[in-house]
Amino acid sequence: MKRIAILISGGGSNMLALVRSMTGDHPARPVLVASNDPQADGLVKACDLGVPTAAVDHRPFGRDRAAFEAELLRHIAAANPDILCLAGFMRVLTPDFVARFEGRMLNIHPSLLPKYPGLHTHQRALEAGDTEAGCTVHEVTAILDDGPILGQARVPVLPGDTSDSLAARVLVQEHHLYPAVLRRYAGGDRSPVLL
Repeated sequence: MKRIAILISGGGSNMLALVRSMTGDHPARPVLVASNDPQADGLVKACDLGVPTAAVDHRPFGRDRAAFEAELLRHIAAANPDILCLAGFMRVLTPDFVARFEGRMLNIHPSLLPKYPGLHTHQRALEAGDTEAGCTVHEVTAILDDGPILGQARVPVLPGDTSDSLAARVLVQEHHLYPAVLRRYAGGDRSPVLL
């Protein structure tokens, strides 16, 4: 049984989808939900589901990302996860941190990578005149939103779409895609999931 730690920064909707999927014959179980924001709503939701939580506020560390990550790692190491899932974790991790979890850290990104790494993905898709958008689960590497693609889900861009309406439809697919990829990945299968 694989041990899963999940990093969040906000409400944790993808974290909830992951945690709720890890039941029955699933090859993994959640052992920690951690956040860089002690006020993140997702921490309360994880507690309500019986998952241990930790919070390391990044703000007192200022620009010292290494010190913040060292404190975060202390909590992660105590949970001894096999796989680390980023689920709306809004901090860029240093190459040293990423190297510690090479080949066992996943992220979900709200675009069809390699298109639109970084922020404002839905607005960028609309401005480009794209006819479809979506989300991607990938292995995390030291290069932002790069890494091997493990799954993608697509949605059409509809006439009159705003970045908010498009984001809402993509989020529904994120909640299907990330659990499907994690189940396969935790079971040792790294072939892509396409929804």
